[in-house]
Amino acid sequence: MALLITKKCINCDMCEPECPNQAISMGDSIYQIDTDRCTECVGHYETPTCQKVCPIPGTIISDPAHKENEEQLWDKFVLLHHADKL
Repeated sequence: MALLITKKCINCDMCEPECPNQAISMGDSIYQIDTDRCTECVGHYETPTCQKVCPIPGTIISDPAHKENEEQLWDKFVLLHHADKL
């Protein structure tokens, strides 16, 4: 499941540089996550780094509109980082 940044976001800029998939960018008023690029850090880290560095608990949550299992997240990781080897 991709992640979602909620309206609790204070635009502290902690999450964007930590994302290994470059899925986080500034939206109209708060940061947003590109669901096509978010793998919840599968393939990189044990847990999503954006959630670890966010100073406001509960700001970055699982996106109920984009449910994916771990296999789907791995497939997305491979396409994002190893497509040239397929």
